[in-house]
Amino acid sequence: MCGRIVQITPADELARHYGIEGPLPNAPAQYNAPPSARLMVVRRDPRDGRRDLSPLRWGLVPHGAGDPKIGNRLTLARAESVATTPSFREAFARRRCLVPVDAFFEWKAETTPRQPYAVARRDRGPFGLAALWENWRDPASGNWMRTFAVLTHAARAPMAAIHHRMPVIVPADRQPLWLGEEAADVAALGALLAPAETDALELWKVHPRMNAARVDDAGILERWDEGTDAISARPADLFAG
Repeated sequence: MCGRIVQITPADELARHYGIEGPLPNAPAQYNAPPSARLMVVRRDPRDGRRDLSPLRWGLVPHGAGDPKIGNRLTLARAESVATTPSFREAFARRRCLVPVDAFFEWKAETTPRQPYAVARRDRGPFGLAALWENWRDPASGNWMRTFAVLTHAARAPMAAIHHRMPVIVPADRQPLWLGEEAADVAALGALLAPAETDALELWKVHPRMNAARVDDAGILERWDEGTDAISARPADLFAG
């Protein structure tokens, strides 16, 4: 699935990585971003076709929703049904985006307390999660809110060892298709959303202190040995530079 997100690559580096031009937002590092957090999202601007990097709130609020609190229940969208689910189908057709992440956290539910794991690329490079975004206007204030939901599909190794779902990771060569920069029919999008090999990923146990969303520091990425309560500095070091 995808319980918390790590987004620590600076905005200027993300801009280079995703080919984004123009002004960039001030994006503080987030090591343990929960649903409702504002995270950097890559979108295609339909007006000029350029890519945009903007902060959006995690938890999709459908355009016609009467209460924005519905976003608390729409943080994830199942890839198998996203094209037909009323809350997501319009965004799936017209407003697909990417959430660039350095890692994400997931829990193995069979443990007490729940054991968290960090999941990242073996080379510790950023990668893009398939997502949908939406506009919602507050009828009282007239203010606009932009929100997103992350897509998930059936887990493959190594994620399958801890959870039956995982976020959809969009390979670099398929990102133009997902963002709408290339023509995409239902079949092409369906193939992109099918569970893919995840050999590039690595996961490791982290200390349960990250279970509290208020804990937001680089130390939560360290490997943790529950038997000795020992911490290794290796993973966090690999994110530096």
